Amino acid sequence: MATPLFLKCVLCGEQQPYEPFIPAVCRSCESQWLEAHYDFEAFKREILRGLPDRPSNMWRYQDILPLANPSVLDLYPAGGTPLYLSQRFAPAHGHDQVYIKDERYGPTSSFKDRQAAVAVAAMNEGGVREAVIASTGNAAVAYAAACARAGVKLWVFMTSLVPQEKLREAALFGAEVIRVSGNYDQTKQIASQFAQRRHLHLDRGASSIPSRESMKTIAYEIVEQLGWRAPDWYIQAVSGGLGPLGVYQGFKEMLEMGLINKIPKLAVIQAEGCSPMVKAFKDGRDTAEAVIPDTRIIILSTGDPGKSYTYLWNLTRTHGGTMESVTDAEAFAAMRALAKSEGMAVEPATAVAFAGLEKLLKAGTIGNDETVVVNCTGHTFPVEKHVLGDQWAVDVQLSHDQSPAPREGLQAALENLDEKVTTVLLVDDNDDDALLIRRLLESRKNYRMYHARDGWEGLSMARQKLPDLIVSDLTMPGIDGFGFVEELKLDPRTKDIPVVVVSAKDITAEERKRLNGHIEAVYQKGSLPTRKFVDQVIHVIEDKSS
Repeated sequence: MATPLFLKCVLCGEQQPYEPFIPAVCRSCESQWLEAHYDFEAFKREILRGLPDRPSNMWRYQDILPLANPSVLDLYPAGGTPLYLSQRFAPAHGHDQVYIKDERYGPTSSFKDRQAAVAVAAMNEGGVREAVIASTGNAAVAYAAACARAGVKLWVFMTSLVPQEKLREAALFGAEVIRVSGNYDQTKQIASQFAQRRHLHLDRGASSIPSRESMKTIAYEIVEQLGWRAPDWYIQAVSGGLGPLGVYQGFKEMLEMGLINKIPKLAVIQAEGCSPMVKAFKDGRDTAEAVIPDTRIIILSTGDPGKSYTYLWNLTRTHGGTMESVTDAEAFAAMRALAKSEGMAVEPATAVAFAGLEKLLKAGTIGNDETVVVNCTGHTFPVEKHVLGDQWAVDVQLSHDQSPAPREGLQAALENLDEKVTTVLLVDDNDDDALLIRRLLESRKNYRMYHARDGWEGLSMARQKLPDLIVSDLTMPGIDGFGFVEELKLDPRTKDIPVVVVSAKDITAEERKRLNGHIEAVYQKGSLPTRKFVDQVIHVIEDKSS
């Protein structure tokens, strides 16, 4: 059993129980800096025994991850990534003790795989079957992959400035991609309101205990890979700040268990065009002011880091460290240099960390005799549009630049989004009938329409798309409409999807009895004008939504 024994506020010391999916906020002082406490003595004994019979990934540290019974879960295999000594990149700058923690070896080549693994495992354990996340790119892809394996429907909100490859990759894993034409902070806001309106679980990033705890496994792996010693410096490119917050919790736990004798100094590196943390740090302030992002490295475009900066600032004050920014050009140069010297192709966001390393070495901030670990994460995975079809994303218009949208604009966008994300699956072997219904529906509403030509294809699409309504014919090749409806109701994923049945023939009393309780309505083709039938379909959708 690994559920936290309690949460403890770092600021006031108040203890409170851990409640899954409830934002971790101190009940006494309202601080969001709460630490999870486990049976560390028992875990230390396991470490001293060499962690026998444990996997080689992040789950070898499952004793200090917030899951009640991880042994019964199908755990997503993240973590366990290699630690390399830089052979040419760092030595070219006069340093031979720089290690690269290569998170590209995760399932989606990002350290966010760890976050997704623990967060989705917690969803599984808590019975959550549908969730919402806002992301600048890598977290969306990682969550989409983990949710695909777990059978959790995921709504991904990303700014339209995120590289299309990232958007398409999330869609490839089956996530519902919502592309927002605004900045990341607006994207988070509309995702939060969307989740509230639909009563869905919202992943809260740094304020989520599973998300934050997942990152500390990076620290445990680094220390174990270095022979149970801590490095002098840990360097990471930062957007919102979740990564290093979690990593340093791991270092702190190991120090308190007596496994290491120091906590590394922290170097936070940001893109110059979106560096609110660096600006505040250099001004000596413990709070950061929000900025409007102006960088081509969109993955690092969190303009308002909120409380995360304050917690990271406290870490640098307590354990030493710095915050530095680099230009996009410096990051791209480091990206090319790393590829040519280490044979490592990384995304621009990772190159920011290495450009920052160069800057700190040149300035003498990092001593030549100090051991350094750099977090290396992310890739670009091109997913061609023709693999996904033409409905792989929904667009939400907020602003044409990165400036804030007015409140009424957000409300209008949410109302429009409710309509755009409503999906209707037509299951009919008659293409002409299906096309007529589709065109009439699309002339009235911005619904997304899918068409299956037989019952088996319909079942597959229903399980994949989880539509808001299914319109099915009764007489089809293969499995007929009766069998199709019965299969839908037997599957926990699709049993609550409303179904409207249409039939070209008269339906007997026995057939109606067979359908009774399984469908919303049954209509005979030709019994009422097609436009009135479409009105009835819209009424069913709106009635279910309300």
